[in-house]
Amino acid sequence: MPRLVMPRLAVIGGGPAGLMAADVASAAGVAVDLYDSTGSVGRKFLLAGKGGLNLTHSEASDKFVARYRERAPQVGEWVAAFGPSDIQKWARDLGVETFVGTSGRIFPSDMKAAPLLRAWVHRLRSQGVQFHMRHRCVGLAEQRTLSFDTQEGLKTSTADAVVLALGGGSWPQLGSNGLWVDWLRLRNVDIAELLPANCGFDIEWTPVFAQRFAGMPMKSVRVALRPDAKPSDSIAGEFVMTTTGIEGSLIYSLSAELREAIRRDGHAMIYLDLAPDFDNARLQAKLAQPRNGRSLTEHLRRSVGIEGVKAGLIYEAMSKADLNDAGRLAATIKSLPLRLLRPRPLDEAISTAGGVRFEALNKDLMLNSLPGVFCAGEMLDWEAPTGGYLLTACFASGRLAGQGAVDWIAGGG
Repeated sequence: MPRLVMPRLAVIGGGPAGLMAADVASAAGVAVDLYDSTGSVGRKFLLAGKGGLNLTHSEASDKFVARYRERAPQVGEWVAAFGPSDIQKWARDLGVETFVGTSGRIFPSDMKAAPLLRAWVHRLRSQGVQFHMRHRCVGLAEQRTLSFDTQEGLKTSTADAVVLALGGGSWPQLGSNGLWVDWLRLRNVDIAELLPANCGFDIEWTPVFAQRFAGMPMKSVRVALRPDAKPSDSIAGEFVMTTTGIEGSLIYSLSAELREAIRRDGHAMIYLDLAPDFDNARLQAKLAQPRNGRSLTEHLRRSVGIEGVKAGLIYEAMSKADLNDAGRLAATIKSLPLRLLRPRPLDEAISTAGGVRFEALNKDLMLNSLPGVFCAGEMLDWEAPTGGYLLTACFASGRLAGQGAVDWIAGGG
């Protein structure tokens, strides 16, 4: 009697999307081979958990989905099928409880990524997933034949279905180097240019400012994209000064708009409210009080609590003459302009915009031009701010691609 050959799924990439695709498929009884270019899976996942693993977010679904901007309709369908509550249940099934932080972000109870990843890999192994480390995929030929650069030289493997979960291009040291773009384009896959997302931006600081304030946090500020913005049109938060410009969570949340403004206009402007607890009239009145021989720096500190890097920014932005005009000084403090010249390079960004266009995929994330080949995760053309949105979309798209591959195999290809 001939031996039955089980259909095999090849998952390329051991990040959250690839692991989720492997999980879904192996749980459905499909034999899964998972390949990764590094020595272990989940490296970026572990790095993300260093400051506390932000798995997802608890905000209302309409606001949650809106974080995906132009791709909200498509990603919204993924999240509807596997969203924040499903991720919490998935973690619980792996023995990891979660909690909702004061910001609405959802974390493992111990804040760590490693226990969750260990439990996940253990489950995958128990479901029969075969792991192939240090296998860098360098090509995809006819009949889903994959080529791998390995320590033993070039190897090939053919699969009944393939899930590509190769990440973006923002973490080359962890395997997400974007090299897949070239060999997928050779197969006529439509791919949008990879761009930095959740990234810092360059500003032409004076040498004195850069030397004195690089690394300093900017706290208790609001940022707007227009000089006349109302408080409701600005965002509160924190960011950090760098030698070349600015970075940090508040800037990351606006990075898509800022990046596109630079592409359109050659630069982008943001406006800082350095004293959000003061209205303009009260601020001006405080600044107009007699200094009694105090320096302007001391006057700013005593009258309105502005000092350090905030004071440095004021001196950076204003002429000496205008510094002595209480009205102009107050107006600048409430709307200090910063001109952003360019985003930092892709390999410094937290995540990637661009990738395989949705128009190149069917509803199950299978490539229209390559039947049986599915794509998932950050290599797709979507972006989102930090806050659990990135991981949620990676989990959800991996699940969808994995199920799509299972259905493809069950249907006979």
